[in-house]
Amino acid sequence: MTRPPDLTDRTALARNRARAARAPARFLHDEAIAEVQERLGEVNRRFTAPAVVTGWPALWGPAFPGARVVADDPVLALEPAAHDLVIHGLALHWACDPLGQIIQCARALCPDGLFLAVLFGGQTLAGLRACLAAAEAEATGGLSPRVLPMAEIRDLGSLLQRAGLALPVADASPRDVSYPSPRALLRDLRAMGEANALAGRARRPTRRGVIEGAERLYASHFGRADGRVTARFEMIFLTGWAPAPGQPRPLRPGSAQARLADALGTVERRPDTP
Repeated sequence: MTRPPDLTDRTALARNRARAARAPARFLHDEAIAEVQERLGEVNRRFTAPAVVTGWPALWGPAFPGARVVADDPVLALEPAAHDLVIHGLALHWACDPLGQIIQCARALCPDGLFLAVLFGGQTLAGLRACLAAAEAEATGGLSPRVLPMAEIRDLGSLLQRAGLALPVADASPRDVSYPSPRALLRDLRAMGEANALAGRARRPTRRGVIEGAERLYASHFGRADGRVTARFEMIFLTGWAPAPGQPRPLRPGSAQARLADALGTVERRPDTP
C-alpha cells in the first residue's frame, strides 16, 4: 500500500513555532487553556497522572502543574496505560495522522482515563482561505495551498470512536476576533506559529499582488463599519474515556421504560395528526 503524502512539513512547522515563541500571540492558547481547565473542573474526578501533548510547552506546561508535557511529534513519547488524563493542546490540527495521534493518546490512558483535546476546526479562517484563493487565481491563473484544511466537527467526532474511546463528545466553540486590517491578521497568524507549513505549499515568495488582492477582498467581505475586519477561529473540543468496567453506556434504541411526552407533561401526536 502506498503511503499518502504528508500534509504538514514538520521542519517548517517547528521553524514557524520557534520564530513565534520569541514574542507569541498567545490569547487563543490562553482561552483554550482556560476552557480546558473549566471542563476538567466539571469532572468529578481528581487526576493524579496527567499528560499534555502540545507544540507549545512554555504555554501549556505551567497551566497543568505536575503533568508530563510531550511534543506533538508523529510518535508521542507516552507510555502505555501510564496516565489517567491526556490533554492534546491546540496542536492536533497540524497532525499528518490525527487518528494516529488520538489512538496513541488512548493507549497512554489507564482504564477510565480521560482524553481531552482542543484544536482548530474547519470553520477557522474560511474567509481568509477563500480570499487568498480568489486573489491568487486572478493574479497567477493557479492555486497553491496556503491555509491548513482543518477537519469538520462531525469527522473529528468519528475519530474518537475509531480510536476505541467510550462516551465520545465533540463540540465547537467559535471565536470571532477583530483586527485593524487584514495585514494585522496575517501578522498575528505568524505570531501564533500558524503560518503556512503545508508540505505542498509553493516554495517561492508570494507575489505582492496576491497579498494585496486578498487584503482588498477580505476587507470588502469581512470589514466592519468601524474599519476593522473580523476573523473566525473555531475551537473544537474532543472528549472520550478509555473503556472500563462499570462505565456508563448508552441504552439500546427502543429500550426506554418511560415516554418523553409523559416526562414533559405534554400530549404526544402523530406527525400526520392536525
